[in-house]
Amino acid sequence: MFIRSIQKPTKGLLGLCKKPGTNFIQKRAFANVEGNTPRQMPNVKSGQMRPSYDTANLSIRGGPMFTGKSFGAKMNVSGEAVFTTSLVLCIRKLTYRTGGQILVFTQPLIGNYGVPSSARDEHGLLRYFESPNIQAVGVVVADVSEKYSHWTAVESLSQWCSREGVPAVSGVDTRAIVSFLREEGSSLAKITVGDEYDGGSPERCPVLHKCLTDDSALEEQDEAFVDPEQINLVRKVSTKSPFHVSSSTGDLHVAVLDCGVKENILRSLVSRGASVTCFPYDYPIEKVAHHFDGVFISNGPGDPTHCQETVISLRKLMNSSQIPIMGICLGHQLVGIAAGAKTLKMKYGNRAHNIPALDLTTGRTHITSQNHGYAIDAQTLPREFKEFFVNLNDSSNEGIIHISRPIMTTQFHPEAKGGPMDSAYLFDNYLESVKRYRDTQAILQPQRDNKPSSLLRDLLGKERVGVVPTLGMESMARAAGKEAPAAASAA
Repeated sequence: MFIRSIQKPTKGLLGLCKKPGTNFIQKRAFANVEGNTPRQMPNVKSGQMRPSYDTANLSIRGGPMFTGKSFGAKMNVSGEAVFTTSLVLCIRKLTYRTGGQILVFTQPLIGNYGVPSSARDEHGLLRYFESPNIQAVGVVVADVSEKYSHWTAVESLSQWCSREGVPAVSGVDTRAIVSFLREEGSSLAKITVGDEYDGGSPERCPVLHKCLTDDSALEEQDEAFVDPEQINLVRKVSTKSPFHVSSSTGDLHVAVLDCGVKENILRSLVSRGASVTCFPYDYPIEKVAHHFDGVFISNGPGDPTHCQETVISLRKLMNSSQIPIMGICLGHQLVGIAAGAKTLKMKYGNRAHNIPALDLTTGRTHITSQNHGYAIDAQTLPREFKEFFVNLNDSSNEGIIHISRPIMTTQFHPEAKGGPMDSAYLFDNYLESVKRYRDTQAILQPQRDNKPSSLLRDLLGKERVGVVPTLGMESMARAAGKEAPAAASAA
């Protein structure tokens, strides 16, 4: 916004007098800087990595190798190469608890806004991130901006990646990478950094030279690719013991199964008047659900079939209680499996902020934010469930709803920070059902007290417990011959 004001004639920069009445001086209004968001500088420990600007390669198993320039940590990693078409909040997307992904951005220029601080809001939740650390194992961009300009920024993308132990590659043709992934599907890949991994000359790369001259080495090379889908990634990102986030605006109490919950999911509940107590993903929630007004199953990484303990608990809960249930992303898939449906692996998944999803109950279309590689097979839904949303791009399932009970799920993220906010009302709908359930239980059980006690609030932590910050930092610790840190306040 600009404010125009008329002043008396003055001399310009060249000493020339401007005409009276035509001296419009533009005064830029101040940005809306919130008082409780201090620009906290990152906690940089001595001895941590500095950005590496060596040659770097992205090698796709069974596919091409792309050579570019490193701008992150000097580390070699392996994971699943996936792409995102998101145009905004790319920095925030790196903190989604995806796990094991080498994230390729289609946005041609990344980093010009810099990386914001770890400031927290009035609820004690991270304001600019979905977790305290980078969760991708690697980053691939066409062009990176080393210089940044934004009022929230405290460091560059390269400084952040190196501090987190995450390798990053620029100067590659991301269009060609995405074309390959669209044709072949999400593929295993690895990033190697340093001259000894230079793909331009086999003689300069002993590993590559051996692979080109020795057929037996091809099998060894294939084993160097780590498939994160074979790992229970949820176990790595879920809290190891319960923690609590209080709401000062309401008296509802929701139990959250933390499969890798985003900060803004918690914020969406707390800001609407629901205190939340978060449990580990495999906690037997059916044993304590009667103390709560609702149960929520969060997003999370990887193959949902790894979370059999969660599925069993949800099935017992749905068979024994009428409590309202909502699930998002992985939580949506787990509720579907517990109900009797099956999931399928998508060719390259949906990762973007502009995917249209049709609400089959109203006929309205919402623009949604998505970040997943698995989906529920709608053909396997039991009779008591029906499709809630459907993807208008690929016709995949985007949500399910029970025909008579307060159980609903979405594959997309209605809480997407930065938007689109088309479907944020789903949190209001869920909490309305939670309130109705609470009021009904108050009539049936007059002595029931759903409110978290002061003792509970004091005993439980305010954030996740016992989670390794990032796979990159875990690799740094292994490389140093040390145990990966498991700080109580991490991730």
